[in-house]
Amino acid sequence: MGFEWILAFVALGLVVGFMAGLLGIGGGGIMVPVLTSIFLAQGVPVEQVVHMALGTSMASIIVTSFASMRAHHKKGAVMWNVVRYMAGGVVIGTFAATFLATYMKSAQLAIFFAVFMAYVSIQMAIDKKPKPSRELSTPTSLFGVGSLIGIVSALVSIGGGSLTVPYLAWQNVDLKRAIATSAAIGFPLSIAGTVGYIVNGMMHQTGSEMMLGFVYLPGVVLISIMSFFTAPLGAKMAHSLPVGKLKKIFALLLMSLSIKMLTSVL
Repeated sequence: MGFEWILAFVALGLVVGFMAGLLGIGGGGIMVPVLTSIFLAQGVPVEQVVHMALGTSMASIIVTSFASMRAHHKKGAVMWNVVRYMAGGVVIGTFAATFLATYMKSAQLAIFFAVFMAYVSIQMAIDKKPKPSRELSTPTSLFGVGSLIGIVSALVSIGGGSLTVPYLAWQNVDLKRAIATSAAIGFPLSIAGTVGYIVNGMMHQTGSEMMLGFVYLPGVVLISIMSFFTAPLGAKMAHSLPVGKLKKIFALLLMSLSIKMLTSVL
């Protein structure tokens, strides 16, 4: 791996960690399109490039989601009863969806990713506050919704926060507690997704240098180390920067990255 690629992964890790801390969202929205561009430039075949980006992104989320979960748990904000019911569904949904992702073409995955990110961007730009008039769902419903969140998360390689937080907020859960609980659910989700992409990659690949299934190990190590240091910095800055404005700028960034990814794969 050349020095310019090391720099690219380091820079990506710095940005991903900072944004995760600042806006409380996982780095998949940034990582998948950027990794797709990096892997294409490295000469990875188009039919495998999005699968590699998804697997590498999912593995890179493990460290940041664990750090985030620990920080929120220390503040006593995690609703562990909700985590218990949703995590089972999330793990099953995520792991199963990695098998589905493997049988989808890069172009299909890129379209699904772009459409989902468009939805996330619009939600972020509007910044609509929910009208909470509901109570928390039954354990069965929480398990079912967890499965759906897991499926979508595996196909777009996100920690599930952009789905879990609005879902919990919609059920009258305080926003800070919703973010904390989502962070705790993101940890088992990222592990299940990573294992799934490793297993599937080994079944469908000859196994190229420094790859574990669909996971590119040097990328994971560099992104994880950098994001681990910049995530707390982003969390600190969240109290002094105009987060509302930043969300709108970030929404535009997500949209443009998704469009770039679509054009490069198609």
